[in-house]
This record gives sequence, C-alpha cells and structure tokens, in this order.
Amino acid sequence: MGLLKFDFDGFISLKLLNKEIKLFPFPCKYTRLYSKRFKGLTQEELKYLLEFQFKYKVGYKLNLDNPKTFNEKIQWLKFYYHDSLMTKCADKVEVRNYIKDTVGEQYLVPCLGIYNNPEEIDFDKLPNQFVLKVNWGCKENIIVRDKSKLDIKKAKRKLKKWMNPKSNNYYRYFEWQYKDIKPKIICEKYIVCDKYLKDYKFHCCNGNFKRLLVIGAIDEKHRFCNFYDKNLNLLNLKNGGTIKQDEKVNLNNYSKMVELAEKLAKPFPLCRVDFYEDINKDIYLGELTLTPGNGTDIFEPFEWDYKLGEDLILPKLK
Repeated sequence: MGLLKFDFDGFISLKLLNKEIKLFPFPCKYTRLYSKRFKGLTQEELKYLLEFQFKYKVGYKLNLDNPKTFNEKIQWLKFYYHDSLMTKCADKVEVRNYIKDTVGEQYLVPCLGIYNNPEEIDFDKLPNQFVLKVNWGCKENIIVRDKSKLDIKKAKRKLKKWMNPKSNNYYRYFEWQYKDIKPKIICEKYIVCDKYLKDYKFHCCNGNFKRLLVIGAIDEKHRFCNFYDKNLNLLNLKNGGTIKQDEKVNLNNYSKMVELAEKLAKPFPLCRVDFYEDINKDIYLGELTLTPGNGTDIFEPFEWDYKLGEDLILPKLK
C-alpha cells in the first residue's frame, strides 16, 4: 500500500512498500519558474528554485538565512557569493592559466587540442589514447583507451549535446560560476596509472586543507569513495560509492599536493582541488570545484553534514 502526500508547494511524496518515491507534479510553481530560467529570474524566484531543489535532493528544508550544514553553506555561496575568478577557475580551459600562474605549468595535464565544436577535431592526428572533455561539464568526459574502438560519430553527438546552452550547470542547478563560460572542448593526454586511476580530491575551506576524498574503481561497475582526515586516517563518512576499508593512501606526493591545493584554494571560501598521480608518481591537476556536489550530497551518517559545515566560515555579505 502507498501513502501519497503533498509538501512544499506541490512537491509529492509517494510512500510505497516503506520506500519513498519523490515526484514532480505538473504544472506547479517549480516547473513554471524552472521553465523561465533562460529568460531571467528575480532573486526571490531563484531562491525558491534553490529551496525546492534542495528539499527534493537532500530531504530537509534549506535555511539560507542561517546556514549550518555543509550543504546549506554551499547553497548560500551559490546564491550570494559571485566572483569573476570563480568563472575562470570553473572553466577547464581557462583554469589552466590560473594553475600555470599560481603553482606552475608542470602540474597541468598535457593539452592535445582545444576546439569550438566537435567538427574541428581531427581524430586522425590524435594518439591512440586521449580524453575529451567539455570545459563547463561535470562527468562529461570521453575516455579513449583504444582509438580503433572509438565510435567517432557517437562521440561527436555526445560532445554536441554537452555543449548545448541548456546543459550549462547554471541553468540546471544555478551554480553561478558556470553561467558565463563559453563552451569549448579540450583534449588531454591519457594519464597512465599504476593499477587504476584514482582521483585525489583535497577539500579546502577558507584556504586551509581539511580532508581528503579518494575515489577509485573496484571493478567496471563499482567504485570506492574514502574520506580521510589530514593525518590520512579513514573516516566513517559515506557519500556515495563504497568505503574500502583496506585501501591505504601511500601518496609519495601527499605533502606537496596539500601545499599546491592550499595555494590554489586561497582566494575562495570553499574549493576542492583534484589531483592524479601517474605511473611515474608525477602530479597532475584535474580540476578546481567551487560548489562540490552542487551542495546536495547525501552524507552518512547525517551528522557529518553539520561537522563538515563547521569547517567552512562564510564571508560577510557586502
């Protein structure tokens, strides 16, 4: 048996066999305002959309006036904190200049090409292995390990779809830093790792490194997501994926990564700095993320949402 209830101006929750299924009714205030987003929104309309998305994704009511949790504080930054440097650093092409000027170009993944559209890519001139990315995207990557197996037409269709203005994260989740990015495609060298690629994500609050998230593949279908404190002790914190208890962080470059992360994160209240380490133990910077998880990550146990929020001191409103 199911229980249907209405909440938060038309938000529908259907409880079926003790499992809650969340639905959007149509039409409702949210869908009317969301369809208006390309033409421009008032601050009150934008605030409403953020509140609605937050409740839908995270499950509790957003408090923008007095944010306490990590997720609430990210929403506050999305709504109030706008700096032109954020746009530069959210752009996977332009951020390369910021990295070069701040810590040095030796940490950049070698660039094989920058394109305004998929038709500009000359696949014949690319090596057998490479990675294609859209500069404003999240998880919009084409990883090519064997060019002979690449469906070029399918790859071009994906890239074209990802470059559509409606794919801009501002118009989906209202992350301000993406709004004025001009879409481009960047092709980078394929990074060869010892066993499998691990993503080392250094979370910095107010320019200070706080914790490390390591994401890696267990097999083709499963990945682990381990959080560590500054002393590389595994934390009982789950945020998607599986905690791999026997995963040891033996980074030769750990202290150097912390140093680089804090330099790059210094101008921002919140910044996640992502690194890779290749088979030769060389450091490469992946990207800078200024609103991790769009401020809608589910932390388990829930108390971590408050604990992580305590690390982040929000700037004063001007």
